[in-house]
Amino acid sequence: MSIYNKLINKETKIAVIGLGYVGLPIALEFARKMKVVGFDINQKRVDMMRNNIDPSEELEPSAFEGCDIHFTADLNDLKDVTFFVVAVPTPIDKHNLPDLSPLIGASKTVGQALKKGDYVVYESTVYPGCTEEDCIPVLEEVSGLKFRDDFMVGYSPERINPGDTTHTLTNVTKVVSGCCAESLEEIAKVYESVVTAGVHRAASIKVAEAAKIIENTQRDVNIALVNELSIIFNKMGINTYDVLEAAGTKWNFLKFFPGLVGGHCIGVDPYYLTYKAKEFGYHAQIINSGRFVNDSMGGYVAKQTVKKIIASGKNIVEAKVLVMGATFKEDVSDIRNSKVADVVNEFISFGAKVEVVDPYANSEDLKHEYGFGLIEKPSGNYDAVVVAVNHEDYKSLDENYFKSISSSKGVLVDLKGIFRGKIKELTYWSL
Repeated sequence: MSIYNKLINKETKIAVIGLGYVGLPIALEFARKMKVVGFDINQKRVDMMRNNIDPSEELEPSAFEGCDIHFTADLNDLKDVTFFVVAVPTPIDKHNLPDLSPLIGASKTVGQALKKGDYVVYESTVYPGCTEEDCIPVLEEVSGLKFRDDFMVGYSPERINPGDTTHTLTNVTKVVSGCCAESLEEIAKVYESVVTAGVHRAASIKVAEAAKIIENTQRDVNIALVNELSIIFNKMGINTYDVLEAAGTKWNFLKFFPGLVGGHCIGVDPYYLTYKAKEFGYHAQIINSGRFVNDSMGGYVAKQTVKKIIASGKNIVEAKVLVMGATFKEDVSDIRNSKVADVVNEFISFGAKVEVVDPYANSEDLKHEYGFGLIEKPSGNYDAVVVAVNHEDYKSLDENYFKSISSSKGVLVDLKGIFRGKIKELTYWSL
């Protein structure tokens, strides 16, 4: 009997290793059809999930209902699992180099439970070749088993978008790959059982890895282009959003917008590709240039704001600035790799007093990660207000509100252009 049939008949179990914003939804979806072990090394997170609480604050308690799943941090609970899905983070270090330690750690965990006939599928975003060159040797070493002879491996990149309730796991085509024709079909059938949009069978593991990493690299480069255009248009005294609106009337114009590019995908994945390219003696010029532009935008925004404050007659050392929004994108609580921190730190470097508000972010997490926390509500008399993240909570605000919390000759900086055309009295600037 195939491993797929055994899983569907609940004669064996599937395990998801790493229960973050990617792993937990996958685990719960599988648990509607199969017996699932949800494994995470963080016991506190495990305890929350046992109480139907998503630590990432993405899923409602109802998402846990009707699921055949056991949450655990105990390695012994993986002993009777035959199909492993690894969905741990793949961050970069302070030098923008791939940090594979979570992935290698997860591979060691799986290796301790791996048995003859088992399957391992990686979902973490990596450079082409990582699964076969970095992960499989760890599985072999720890388990004492031989790849292909004793166990099979595949790769199926995650496509979950935090905060997006439209493009979910089940209704977005899933790319799958295997180490051989047989493993590809087994892996494809397992995912087809939960992904109603269907699966795409990639030609190889490396092709699937490459497909994932260029999805975010393509977005990064396109956003970098618009960010660079925004810098140019600012020098010309032209509003970028006005330009994009006009250009967007052409049927084949690609609608990308300027902004801060952070998070754990677009702001990270391109570095995995450029790192691997160097191994082959190639310096990725366009990708690296795009990364430089996007990584510089936080400092650029703060400097432009400082110029506006000084032009209003204020001493920047005595200036008071409010930054609205601290998460890496709108309407989520995730602060990982948030480029708002660059804006805040640049203001601080000029000597300005900075206060930050956000309806979703956790103040303690921000303090731990970036060295600043949140205030409960604006204290007022700000020389500049920077709307850094276009949370839904901010979209209904009007000029009267911003005037009420601003000093005379106050400056409003609107990174996403959501108040364009609505500000008449305050000094207004957007990317």
